[in-house]
Amino acid sequence: MVDSSLWVEYFLENDIDQSIIDILKDEDDLLVSVISIYEIYKKFLTIGDIEKANTAVDIMQNATIVDITPEIAILAAQLGKQYKLPMADSIIYATAVLNSAEIYTQDKHFKYLDHVHYFVK
Repeated sequence: MVDSSLWVEYFLENDIDQSIIDILKDEDDLLVSVISIYEIYKKFLTIGDIEKANTAVDIMQNATIVDITPEIAILAAQLGKQYKLPMADSIIYATAVLNSAEIYTQDKHFKYLDHVHYFVK
C-alpha cells in the first residue's frame, strides 16, 4: 500500500524514489484504500485541478481497491487509540495490517510503526 502522501508526490511529478514508482506501477500487487482515493481526489479539488483529480482516481482504481469493512473499522479504532493516529491514518494502517501489506509513506504518523517504509520529504 502506498499512502496518500506519496501518491500526491507521484501525481505532482515530484522527485520520489524509483522504488515507489515501481510499486505504484505494479497494479497486480498494489492495494489502495478508499480513504486514499478520497484524500487524493480532495487534494486536487482543493488546488483546483479537477482534471488531475479525475486522472489520479482513474489510475488508482487499476489497483485492488479495499473498502472499509466493520473489521477494518474496529481494528482502526484500536490502532488509532494505541498509536494516537488520526482516523484516516488508522483506517489505512488497519487495512494494511489485515491484508498483510507493507505501507510506503512520507507521513510522520506512520514513521515508527511495523511494516512501514518511511521516506523523508
